[in-house]
Amino acid sequence: MALPPAMPFASSQHHTAGGSLRRPVPPAGAALRLGPPLFWPWQKVKVGPLSVSPMGFGTWAWGNQLLWGYQESMDNELQECFNLALKNGINLFDTADSYGTGRLNGQSERLLGKFIGQFEGPVKSPDDVIVATKFAAYPWRLTSGQFVSACKSSLERLQLDCLGIGQLHWSTANYAPLQERALWDGLVEMHEKGLVRAVGVSNYGPKQLLKIHSYLASRGVPLSSAQVQFSLLSMGDEQMELKTVCDSLGIRLIAYSPLGLGMLTGKYDASNLPNGPRSVLFRQILPGLESLLTCLRSIAERKGKTMSQVAINWCICKGTIPIPGVKTVKHVEDNLGALGWRLSPAEVSELEAAAMESPKKMVQNIFQTA
Repeated sequence: MALPPAMPFASSQHHTAGGSLRRPVPPAGAALRLGPPLFWPWQKVKVGPLSVSPMGFGTWAWGNQLLWGYQESMDNELQECFNLALKNGINLFDTADSYGTGRLNGQSERLLGKFIGQFEGPVKSPDDVIVATKFAAYPWRLTSGQFVSACKSSLERLQLDCLGIGQLHWSTANYAPLQERALWDGLVEMHEKGLVRAVGVSNYGPKQLLKIHSYLASRGVPLSSAQVQFSLLSMGDEQMELKTVCDSLGIRLIAYSPLGLGMLTGKYDASNLPNGPRSVLFRQILPGLESLLTCLRSIAERKGKTMSQVAINWCICKGTIPIPGVKTVKHVEDNLGALGWRLSPAEVSELEAAAMESPKKMVQNIFQTA
């Protein structure tokens, strides 16, 4: 829906929005989008017990200097991004305790908590702002208690009492299988202690997903979500098998990098590459994307949309919740245009046929398991 229910903030120090939070004096927010809602309440998507917008936003860039060039001078615009998204009905925001480089480790969670607390619009219920954060499987997190402590630290940075979704950032099955069970037990304890409303995983392949689903079910905890790289550049056999497994088990697939780190936006070519480490990957893959980018551009022109909007809408049509990253108001405005319409089945097939012609795909996350 376009707006959360009208309800002023309580006068006390804390107010509930996926958990209690502090509310400092709010800054001026971004302008509210005018017009009909981008989606109706009945078009929200179920993630376990939660009702979320058909698209969320990712905050990987918030604090990441190496890959995304973050500077603290960007914080005001990042806050405008958050305000504009929330005012237009986006209620799912994905983050992680490892987001932020060097001294800025955890910066994404801190900023998100600050922006929720300073939001000047109505935040009435826990469903108005749903934070999904991921806990890193660091080698020193060897017990379930240490994993629960990680969750509590995230809640402190976010200024919340309870998370929407607590997620295991990656599996250790490939290199430290004995640690894996402790992390699963940590997810169970978070849920039992009421620190998270739902639990999920990230970077799990289909086989390991079946294992953790079975284990959590034996402990009485449903697995609500599985987050994985999923886009027109990441639609290989393993990703599609994972989607099939998720559908069969009632697990919602959350699609990160739906724009292929920016390769599907149409903004880049061999003579115009992004700064930083992304340029190496782009130089390898972009030359083979001519057919896919031409198809995206053609469909975008026919529908009066941008290439980014078409690529994100494809993810929605595949039954996933895409979480494109945002760091400018322009990003938010463009991504919001992916909502309120759908590609036809013929257009979905056309895009997938073009994607299959690409000689190189996105490099999968090294932590993704089988």
